[in-house]
Amino acid sequence: MSNPLRIARVTLSDRASAGVYADLSGPEIERVLLAAFDPAPIILSRLIPDDRAVIGDTLRTLCDIDACDLVVTTGGTGPAPRDVTPEATRDVIERELPGFGEAMRTLSFARVPTAILSRATAGTRGRTLIVNLPGNPKAIGECLPPLLPAIRECLKHLRGG
Repeated sequence: MSNPLRIARVTLSDRASAGVYADLSGPEIERVLLAAFDPAPIILSRLIPDDRAVIGDTLRTLCDIDACDLVVTTGGTGPAPRDVTPEATRDVIERELPGFGEAMRTLSFARVPTAILSRATAGTRGRTLIVNLPGNPKAIGECLPPLLPAIRECLKHLRGG
């Protein structure tokens, strides 16, 4: 890809967005993606609470106004009542790509049997790929790198390649 990608990383956490603790997951996503693409992508970052409407509005803005090629979320994919990232993602996407979530659950299950509780998904909105990742920095480091070939291929198709 010749032009730098526009990538957004969105951390979804009530407590981190309120300043209770530092966001460690967003910087881990950024670390992996900066190393994965050449030229280095333009990174936008957002830190927002676990609120379905706020998540949806943020994703729409990043896709439709900020023209991001890729939006990667972290957090909000578990079974807790405030975990609404998959629902907010489905509100926004036009086509779901469930294989991303399936791959992450498969990758993680051998090491962490509770990984099957993840409801992460992915999909496209216009020319943007949106991928939900777990909220744990270690899980991001384990799940995101194996997804990179599929992410690159999807971005190529979305960009008209």
